[in-house]
Amino acid sequence: MSLQPRVEDAPEERTAFFIGADSDTALEEQEHHQLILQKANALVSENCLKEAIDWFTAAMQYGPVLPEQLSTFVDFILRNFKRKEDGPDTLSARSQDAGDSGGGDEMFDCPNCHSFVGEPVTIACGHSYCKRCLQRRLLSKCKLCKETVSGEEKANVMLCGLLDKWFPEERRKSKTLYEVDELCRKKRYEEAISLATDVIQCDPEMTAVARLSRAEAYTALKMYRLALEDTELSPTSSCAAEALFRKAMVLHEMGQVDESLQVFLHCLSEDEDFPCAKRQVEKILCDLLSPTGENVKVGLRETTQNTSPRLRSKTLVADAQEQPQSPVQRQHQPPARAASAHQHQDSQERRGESLERPGLSRAHSLRMYGLSCGEEGLKRVCSAPQLGDEDKGSPLKRKLSVSDTEHCVVGSGGSKSKKQDLVKGSKQKAAKAKTFRSVPEDQVDPNDMECSLCMRLFYEPVTTPCGHTFCKNCLERCLDHTPQCPLCKESLKEYLACRKYVVTTVLEKLIKQYLSKEYEERTKTYLEETRELSDLMKNVPIFVCTMAYPTVPCPLHVFEPRYRLMLRRCMDTGTRKFGMCINDPKKGFVDHGCMLTIRSVHFLPDGRSVVDTIGGKRFRVLTRGMMDGYSTANIEHLGDTRVEDSEELEKLQELHDAVYEQARDWFQNLKIHFHDQILQHFGPMPEREADIQATPNGPACCWWLLAVLPIDPRYQLSVLSMTSLKERLVKIQHILTYLQSIPNN
Repeated sequence: MSLQPRVEDAPEERTAFFIGADSDTALEEQEHHQLILQKANALVSENCLKEAIDWFTAAMQYGPVLPEQLSTFVDFILRNFKRKEDGPDTLSARSQDAGDSGGGDEMFDCPNCHSFVGEPVTIACGHSYCKRCLQRRLLSKCKLCKETVSGEEKANVMLCGLLDKWFPEERRKSKTLYEVDELCRKKRYEEAISLATDVIQCDPEMTAVARLSRAEAYTALKMYRLALEDTELSPTSSCAAEALFRKAMVLHEMGQVDESLQVFLHCLSEDEDFPCAKRQVEKILCDLLSPTGENVKVGLRETTQNTSPRLRSKTLVADAQEQPQSPVQRQHQPPARAASAHQHQDSQERRGESLERPGLSRAHSLRMYGLSCGEEGLKRVCSAPQLGDEDKGSPLKRKLSVSDTEHCVVGSGGSKSKKQDLVKGSKQKAAKAKTFRSVPEDQVDPNDMECSLCMRLFYEPVTTPCGHTFCKNCLERCLDHTPQCPLCKESLKEYLACRKYVVTTVLEKLIKQYLSKEYEERTKTYLEETRELSDLMKNVPIFVCTMAYPTVPCPLHVFEPRYRLMLRRCMDTGTRKFGMCINDPKKGFVDHGCMLTIRSVHFLPDGRSVVDTIGGKRFRVLTRGMMDGYSTANIEHLGDTRVEDSEELEKLQELHDAVYEQARDWFQNLKIHFHDQILQHFGPMPEREADIQATPNGPACCWWLLAVLPIDPRYQLSVLSMTSLKERLVKIQHILTYLQSIPNN
């Protein structure tokens, strides 16, 4: 495919005689647009940024390029950004910090922000996060298992109750922070600022989170200076990534797109799974690559030709020195205390407002930025990563060190070691300052962790999207009857369709750690119940439905709640077997049947299932029973009586061969419609067996014929119960002779 600019068709070349010509042209342009985007992304993956930008430009001439379509481009830039920023020492230090982060109280910490979980929300994978992280969309995948996070779940009612009992003061503080966020969502920013300031003054542990919430309110009120001060947190803070994101948003609102883009990338280098930051980077790059910013693309192409890292570094430093001092660079003093900042917010507000460009909207200022500073800014962000080797990525790192967006980075050669020492010391201080939370053992009550359905201690507790927790087996049994939560009656149709009944990790850990004896007893009871269900001679589950035969497939559509439960138990115990019998008006089911082995199960979204089974051993019913709505039986297996006499065995073989040939002739002479139906449902006729007594059930062709022959089920049952192969062959022979005697059969 050649890269050529799009040429508009002349009006006189178009004719109205070709109906649909415009639609065909639009379709071709759309296909061409997609191909160009694929080529651009492929070039990005191959480290060819110069050519990729040209292809992205061509794509924008054929149609709009959505920000999310630049995801590969953003990933590439971020990958190079992190490689330049993170040396091997930094990576080892991070891994060591990750190893040392474990503690006895991390059970009650949010895996994302590492703060007290406050109002825990259990997501689909079974891990629990604080409500704030999920509401603010601070993560798109679980930090522990990388499962996609929907963020639509409600607070875990059981865990909230336990935290209210064990940590009432921490819960009260968390609720206050949620009130601040709620005020921001309601656009009551002045009240949010006031409440956040009170939290900062009264509770040092909540300072970081409260300052970020207050920064959001300051930004909405255009108090950008105060907002920037609140985002200046320690790089070792648990909210470091969120602080960088909030800072980048403030800079973006101020029209400083170049600085905001760098801080967004720094945020993503701290936390790759920060969806809001990635979306913002995609939007900025999409705007800078749009057709109105031609000088941006020219600058990018020129940058790719400059391969001297030293020359680019000197130019970058010179550019940084010639630029006017930014508001962030003018902050030489550390952030003021929260109380004084709040008291002087009027003067600070005027100073912050003066930073905006008068008379320009954000979109307009972004366009102006793209026209005037695009070649300058995006070159410094993207030129180094596109070249690939380590030396050519230095301008990006120098850009971050020249600007004062990160005050802790020093321009000297030992800056990296100093930064690591600073981070290490700060983390040690933070570890000492962190409050250790332990559950008061005298307040641990087994009754607080009981399933509301079985009234026993939770075993494999699972939490529904509505926030209620049940034993896994108990919940599944309820959903067999109705797709609603047993407590609040909220619809669980989507939850049922996913069939992801994952154990709630925190609750299971609490039970094992603080109720170990009760958990052992509960586990013992569960295993005993499972062992009883695993016995294939006693209390065998019986599906009362249709005739089944050894070696013959038997597809089933399971929709009744009792048989859903039976099927699930067969799968959970690992036996994957149950008995099949036909109905008997007096006894409930007949005295003889066939065991079925489950080969596969396809669950439908509403809880029904299509089950593929195949027949196994025959059995005779000894006693009947009932369990949770479905029938059970004590059984004994049946087998054919072996023929030992050689003469009788020879006659039996001749009878078998004669019946086989007669059956094959009958099957081949069937009308094509019936012939195809039999092949579709039961498969082809089994091959002739060399040893007709190889299995207790005899030749497979007998059971295949018995399944396809159009005879009464009671007659089929009488043949199934026979233990003599000779009698069975004679019966089948009589049936075939009768069917062949009917005209037009």
